[in-house]
Amino acid sequence: MVAVLVLATSLVVWQVAKPKSTAGAATSTSTSLVPHSTTTTTTTLPASETYVPPNITPVVKPRYAGEGVWAPKDAWAKNGVPVYFTSFRPFASEPSVYAYAAWMRNATTDLALYLGYKGPGSTTKDRGPEEVPTVGRGRLLAVFNSGFYETDSPGGFFTHGTTYFPFVKGDATVVQYTNGTTDVVSWPWGPTPPSDVEMARQNLHLLVSGSQPTATVNDGYLWGSTLHGVPAVWRSALGVDKHGNLIYVAAPSMTAATLASVMVKVGAVRAMQLDINPEWPIYVTYAARGAANPTLDVPNPNQIRTRFLYTSTKDFFALYEKLPNTPVTPW
Repeated sequence: MVAVLVLATSLVVWQVAKPKSTAGAATSTSTSLVPHSTTTTTTTLPASETYVPPNITPVVKPRYAGEGVWAPKDAWAKNGVPVYFTSFRPFASEPSVYAYAAWMRNATTDLALYLGYKGPGSTTKDRGPEEVPTVGRGRLLAVFNSGFYETDSPGGFFTHGTTYFPFVKGDATVVQYTNGTTDVVSWPWGPTPPSDVEMARQNLHLLVSGSQPTATVNDGYLWGSTLHGVPAVWRSALGVDKHGNLIYVAAPSMTAATLASVMVKVGAVRAMQLDINPEWPIYVTYAARGAANPTLDVPNPNQIRTRFLYTSTKDFFALYEKLPNTPVTPW
């Protein structure tokens, strides 16, 4: 990173195409928006497999079709819909700013972390496939961007049984545990993860804690250098709701403070910032098994829908359908 961030929280509006009659501008037209009140559920399934988050109440009038309504994605998965997606305008004062959100059901998914050939940084250890491995594509649900390069923000990185970079106590961390649960936490341990951690990735400090923005969100210098020093840029974040499900958000024209407020709107009780600036935010889902017919759900013009199906520059997350006798992280 080469620019020094201007300390500011006002929005600089970067126009993004308005979503067309679906929850996301790039969402496949074959995916219909189904309000959660009419979603068919199976009463014999546990609540963790039938719960759907409440729709987000629009603050801009008139609302566009499907605004704030969680639309099912990856409906081909065996154990109910694992991912829901929506878009909405979070600020009445800035109606041209759109936020894009994905909700991921923890009970039926596994979250995996992969290195790119450059990110998160240089290492002599095995970097793995540097893309979604073919052995895992049959149950691939989604891919999305990770955090900063190690040189820009040193933090822990652990996957596939290997600690690539040591962990920093107190830093914001997404964790997948060996019991199958995921969380976003302030790291309470030392440089090496305990034995019950399956995967962990750090980036800065918590953006949201206790369902509220943290005290430092107005200090722009703490949240990364931005392109041309503009305070409000594309930013992304990952949070966890009160039921333990993950929520991803990406949006243009965001400061750390406004991004934190959006994470609160979508129900995050804790959240961490991921990557920022126009080049990096991405969220992709698939219309069928085998990573078939990918959809670029976040309409970032700097990304393509097949990203991470070939060798990647930076590290990234892959969300998999949780199935018996399958590894959390195919390699």
